[in-house]
Amino acid sequence: MSEEKENQETRYPLRSMHDFLYELDKEWDRFRTGSLIGVIVSVVLLLFSFGRLWTALRTRAVFDLLFMLAVIVALVYTVFALLAQHRFFRKWERRIGLLLHMEEKILSEELEKDG
Repeated sequence: MSEEKENQETRYPLRSMHDFLYELDKEWDRFRTGSLIGVIVSVVLLLFSFGRLWTALRTRAVFDLLFMLAVIVALVYTVFALLAQHRFFRKWERRIGLLLHMEEKILSEELEKDG
């Protein structure tokens, strides 16, 4: 009985890592696509914001000018952050896939050894 319990405990971290990697692999494309959609939406909003900024400059509306400058700064930061996020997902996509494959191989070998 004690040996069976030890055997289950030694397999548990591998199984939890497997579940983690499987869920990560399943959601990876959604994360990457979400970052691209965020970049596109932010760029479109940025273009509209430049139009509003130009209007604020022409009418010399100080509050609108300051507000649109803050919006533009936030949107530029968002675009850079989302592009960095997309590069991260692209860079690590292959590595996570290889890790998942290696983990499944180790898990199957461990189960064959026990069975």
